[in-house]
Amino acid sequence: MQGISGLPHDLKWPRQSLLNTRVDDLSMDQLLERIGAGTAGIVFTVNPDHLCHLQAHAGFHAAYQQADVVTCDSHYVKLAMRLTGRPVQHRLPGSDIVPAMCRRFRDDPSVRVFLLGAKPGVAQRAAERINAAAGRLLVVGALGPSMRFVDDPAEVDDAVARIQASGATVLLVGLGAPKQEILIARLRPRLPGVGTLIGVGATIDYEAGEVVRAPVWMRRVGLEWFHRVATEPRRYLMRYVRSARFMWWMALDRLGLYRDPFATPGA
Repeated sequence: MQGISGLPHDLKWPRQSLLNTRVDDLSMDQLLERIGAGTAGIVFTVNPDHLCHLQAHAGFHAAYQQADVVTCDSHYVKLAMRLTGRPVQHRLPGSDIVPAMCRRFRDDPSVRVFLLGAKPGVAQRAAERINAAAGRLLVVGALGPSMRFVDDPAEVDDAVARIQASGATVLLVGLGAPKQEILIARLRPRLPGVGTLIGVGATIDYEAGEVVRAPVWMRRVGLEWFHRVATEPRRYLMRYVRSARFMWWMALDRLGLYRDPFATPGA
């Protein structure tokens, strides 16, 4: 399956453009089918924060170019796409993908997961909880790296060796954007046995029980962001304030005035 630069011949769902990226409008079942077959590739979940990084961070933009699947991770992105005439039906945030995947493959030994991210010790607690719920060793490895991880070649090499030795077929990376997406794009060629690599943000914290996710009713009406700000204001308040800028770019796009800052001149 090709990344954003070309439309794969076997695409079974609509693909809509979104500023300087796109959204694959696939269902959870379609994504899980790919994960089970080991053909999902790189999976990113686009939200307003990602759209802001995509306008300013060349490395992040380049990483997105390598994605095989880009899902919609935001009620507000979904609404903005509808208002610009490119509606999508499905919203698949990482915090929904991971528990759905664990339920779907709890009895399938061909699916083996490695958790990379969160603070030291948190990924291991998440692994223990997931495995207890699955009744088997679904998570075959977990690593909470240091703060300097992505800039330390030796630590990255150690992580790659651990992932390879674990026999994982799925890698979940929870380091936050833009670090996790850039790292995934870097690691993919070094992990040929891993068929699915997903950037999952704070999902490892949720699975470990370190952070309580918003109630279901708040998620359904698009208020999960409010719960995050209320419970962790230092972590999320300014992020959501900055992310609101994506509405300006969507308005420009609706008027035909949006320009990709990383577009090749004359292309």
